[in-house]
Amino acid sequence: MAEPESLETAAEHERILREVDSTDPACIGPTLRSVYDGEEHGRFMEKLDARIRNHDREIEKMCNFHYQGFVDAITEFLKVRAEAQKLKNQVTDTNRKLQVESKKLVGAMEELKQCRLQQRNISVTVDKLTQCLPVLEMDSKLREQMRSKRHYPALKTLEHLEHMYLPQVSHYRFCKVMTDSIPTLREEIKELSMSDLKDFLESIRKHSDKIGETAMKQAQQQRNLDSIVSQPSKSGSRRPKKDVSASSEPEVKNSSPVSEQDSGILDVEDEEEEEEEVPGAQDLVDFSPVYRCLHIYSVLGAQETFEHYYRKQRRKQARLVLQPSSNMHETLGGYRKYFNQIVGFFVIEDHILHTTQGLVDRAYIDELWDLALSKTIAALRTHSSYCSDPTLVLDLKNLIVLFADTLQGYGFPVNQLFDLLLEIRDQYSETLLKTWAGAFRNILDSDNYSPIPVASEELYQKMVGQFPFHDAELEKQPFPKKFPFSEFVPRVYNQIKEFIYACLKFSEDLHLSSTEVDDMIRKSTNLLLTRTLSNSLQAAIKRRNIGLTELVQIIINTTHLEKSCRFLEEFITNITNVLPETVHTTKLYGTTTFKDARHAAEEEIYTNLNQKIDQFLQLADYDWMAMEGGSKASDYLVDLVAFLRSTFAVFTHLPGKVAQTACMSACKHLSTSLMQLLLEAEVRQLSLGALQQFNLDVEECEQFARSGPVPGFQGDTLQLAFIDLRQLLDLFLQWDWSTYLADYGQPNCKYLRVNPATALILLEKMRDASRKNNVFAQFRKNEREKQKLIDTVAKQLRSLINSHHS
Repeated sequence: MAEPESLETAAEHERILREVDSTDPACIGPTLRSVYDGEEHGRFMEKLDARIRNHDREIEKMCNFHYQGFVDAITEFLKVRAEAQKLKNQVTDTNRKLQVESKKLVGAMEELKQCRLQQRNISVTVDKLTQCLPVLEMDSKLREQMRSKRHYPALKTLEHLEHMYLPQVSHYRFCKVMTDSIPTLREEIKELSMSDLKDFLESIRKHSDKIGETAMKQAQQQRNLDSIVSQPSKSGSRRPKKDVSASSEPEVKNSSPVSEQDSGILDVEDEEEEEEEVPGAQDLVDFSPVYRCLHIYSVLGAQETFEHYYRKQRRKQARLVLQPSSNMHETLGGYRKYFNQIVGFFVIEDHILHTTQGLVDRAYIDELWDLALSKTIAALRTHSSYCSDPTLVLDLKNLIVLFADTLQGYGFPVNQLFDLLLEIRDQYSETLLKTWAGAFRNILDSDNYSPIPVASEELYQKMVGQFPFHDAELEKQPFPKKFPFSEFVPRVYNQIKEFIYACLKFSEDLHLSSTEVDDMIRKSTNLLLTRTLSNSLQAAIKRRNIGLTELVQIIINTTHLEKSCRFLEEFITNITNVLPETVHTTKLYGTTTFKDARHAAEEEIYTNLNQKIDQFLQLADYDWMAMEGGSKASDYLVDLVAFLRSTFAVFTHLPGKVAQTACMSACKHLSTSLMQLLLEAEVRQLSLGALQQFNLDVEECEQFARSGPVPGFQGDTLQLAFIDLRQLLDLFLQWDWSTYLADYGQPNCKYLRVNPATALILLEKMRDASRKNNVFAQFRKNEREKQKLIDTVAKQLRSLINSHHS
């Protein structure tokens, strides 16, 4: 089995050697790999060495066969090399000579070539530049126009360049670049024109208040001209200037909330400035950016885009303009700036409406105005509510009227603004009432509550000029003499007139009828009288430590003010020219106000008198166990009667009924207080001597009542105030129990005013005192009988009381 395997291996080695001979060396790797994959590579190496020796012998045979020819060829080659070197030297020498000889010619030819080339290029360049130069000139012109912001001419130049010039040189690369840049330039022109529009919008936003101020000055000048023309017909309803200087009252000049001079809306320094012509909006604003931008967008077919942008931006600006500052209500300047901005905004829009076609329309303007009107009214309603200064409210009203007149001149409806002014009128009345409340309070606090003395006829006439007063008896008296009222009467009267003037000022320029003005003034004056002045008078009457003299003077003063109400009616009629007989005329309620104040003062007098009486009674120091009474009335009661006499002497100027009522009230209170003093629980025992002293005091009071401290009482009317005390004391001092018990219940009985319960209380106090004083004498027969009598009377009194209750 070993021999076939060696034959097979030998055949494989032979095949591999043939492949090695015939295969490219780069691809011999797989062949050699098959040798190493087997296990007979040593034997293969022996065969490979044998094959190599074989090839070496063949090469040696080949070399030996061609050797002579090789030697001959080398010999021939050596001979040719020598001749070739010689030829090379000759060619090199000839070339050097030729180069030297042709160098000048080559230079001349090169120069000629360059000249011809330059000449041809110049000619072509001139031709091409002749074609391109107009295009470049137009492009330069376009750039210059864009730099100078002449956007519409630049747009025209761009159209000419695109349609007339560039097609002629379209094969040049720079023309293609220019053609490609035309849309960009067109957009750049749009953006630049839009940038100018934005600058314009920003400018008018910043300067709209100046434009509005100018427009309002024009309206003010027109109003002044109209007022000059119509002044003769209205002079009767104006307040004369001399009315102010005629009044010497300090509060009229200083504390009056509204001065006589109307507060000006415009700060005019002199008459020359007023006469200068005020420029219009078109003189203050350059509208050309709007027109140019509109034209450019129209040419570019984007007018709707432009209109939408313009309206959108202006709406945003409108919202900013209509947003008031938070402290606008503090000064008139805040309101003026707010109004100027709004007027400036709509003056510009009105100008745009009438100078362009389609950029804005009437519907757009009306929409903006409706928005502005609602926001303006809301802002004014809010901010004016913070204002407590009537002068500022009046100035605001004048400013609103001027604002409304200005915009009405441009065709905007302003009825809602005048409706707002009617609301502000109510607020103005409230601020006036608050301010006048302070003025009245100052007048009442600073008054001396003494009749006004006058030492000469001049002073007398001056006072009569301030307050309508006529008294024939006072006029006949020699100087010096006194008016019955104090200073606060003419001062309050003049303040009421000043209030009426202040109300009249607000009604000016509101397009109200005389009847409406009259009604407004009367209603406001009624509020002043019935609320403000009434509260001030009530507060003055109710304040602490007010004396009877002051209360008496207040009653006198209110009486004269009540009489002056008809003069106030005539005063209002004169300034409004509305007769009081008119059906809808409101009547003044001043009479009621002063009557109420007078009644309050009367009640305060009664209360004050009673308090004084109580203070004197607190000084009473009775010895309720005295064995016998004194010889005269108690000191405290003598002092009390003296006080009452001096007090009622002051009541001479009071209406008779008031003085009588005060006197009767004081006597009744004194009688009641003395009765309470006698019956109070702390007094447990009471002697006959104490009753005798008490009787002397009551007799002193009766003597005072009989003396007639106040005229007008009939008979013993005033003495009846002490009838209860008198009958009670007579019953005990006379010990007339048989008459009392027998006649009790009869209409004409002697002791009709004595109540059994009161008599029983007093009797028990006397019984207790009698028992204490006679403790060792109780076995005496007289004393025992007296005690039995007291017990019997007490028993009968209880029986009367029980029968009365049943």
